[in-house]
Amino acid sequence: MMLVSACLAGIDCAWDGKDRLAPRIKHMVEKGLAVAVCPEVLGGRPIPRTRTEIRGGSGGNVLDGMAKVFDENSKDVTKEFLIGAHKALDIVEKHNIKKAILKSRSPSCGCDEIYDGSFQGRLVRGDGVTAALLKRKGVSCQNI
Repeated sequence: MMLVSACLAGIDCAWDGKDRLAPRIKHMVEKGLAVAVCPEVLGGRPIPRTRTEIRGGSGGNVLDGMAKVFDENSKDVTKEFLIGAHKALDIVEKHNIKKAILKSRSPSCGCDEIYDGSFQGRLVRGDGVTAALLKRKGVSCQNI
């Protein structure tokens, strides 16, 4: 069993209310080989929603209280991201999941590369909040 970003499974839950369909991911969910989650929605963010980026570091820094997640209107949405990450972790633990395929560059799901918090399209090394938490718990994460 794997964890996958719900938007990759064809679920209309990305920030703009659309999906980011990856047909093989959708097929895995349909066959019962993967569980689809959207940590942002699990944390209470609406669909659609304002764009968000991490300021002051990456997801690990958010987990440690050293960085925050803001939307494009400068609203602090860190709490929702932390709630969603922990709910995703609950699902991982319930299903004994060891691998995740997540949406690239996302402030939740991004692995190894995320936006820099300026909303200018600049990328930096780092993980999203959920990806960072999953990695800390030993889950292997990769992006599509």
